[in-house]
Amino acid sequence: MDEKLKIKISIADRVYPLTVDPAQEEGLRSASKKIDLMIKQFEENYAVRDKQDVLAMCALQFASQVEQKHIDNAINGEETIERIKNLNVLLDQHLNN
Repeated sequence: MDEKLKIKISIADRVYPLTVDPAQEEGLRSASKKIDLMIKQFEENYAVRDKQDVLAMCALQFASQVEQKHIDNAINGEETIERIKNLNVLLDQHLNN
């Protein structure tokens, strides 16, 4: 039986009660800390009007990182497939000789 945890996560000086699987707790707490750190950096480095602007900038930052990883993985996946095809050709040539 999977027991759920009731935790409180603080983001941008607001507390959010959540019910989560125990396996998710560490990731959520880590993400919360990263968001708060990013908020602090944006507030220190840019003229922002309110928390909503800072949170929008954080969302954009995190979303762009995820998208870039998808793009990088797609490119790396294509390169890996090409290498495997080349290895298969070499193996076929070697086995046929």
